[in-house]
Amino acid sequence: MKFAARVVVILCLLISLSAYAASTNDAILGTWHTTDDKSQVLIFKQNDHYFGKIVSLKEPNWPADSKLGTPGQPKNDRNNPDSTLRAKPIIGLQIMRDFTYAGKNVWTEGRVYDPENGKTYHGKITLAATNRLELRGFIGISLLGRTVTWTR
Repeated sequence: MKFAARVVVILCLLISLSAYAASTNDAILGTWHTTDDKSQVLIFKQNDHYFGKIVSLKEPNWPADSKLGTPGQPKNDRNNPDSTLRAKPIIGLQIMRDFTYAGKNVWTEGRVYDPENGKTYHGKITLAATNRLELRGFIGISLLGRTVTWTR
């Protein structure tokens, strides 16, 4: 094979490998159903970091007998430690930030906010299958935390 033909073949292989790597990095992008199907979270990418925000809730409004929020009104971030943010609606709330792809279907270095208790945790995402994501929130080390499973 001539030198020029070899160069073309090698370039084609490199382009194919880089396209595969990019698609693996972005495999978590899209809408996910959270545990117990309470909400849907959209995972999106900005500047090589991955973020997630709540786009819908199974029960978007406070129940009529609620003592925790205004009955019949959209649910808000009532447990946020910053009192100025407690009026923010849950729908549209960013709950995941700054995840980076670490390889082998794992994203790390991110933070996860739990609006049910108002706490922020370190996070790790593992894409266990095409339609199954495992999100682990933890304090300090990964052993001190819990994992939830989301589905597409």
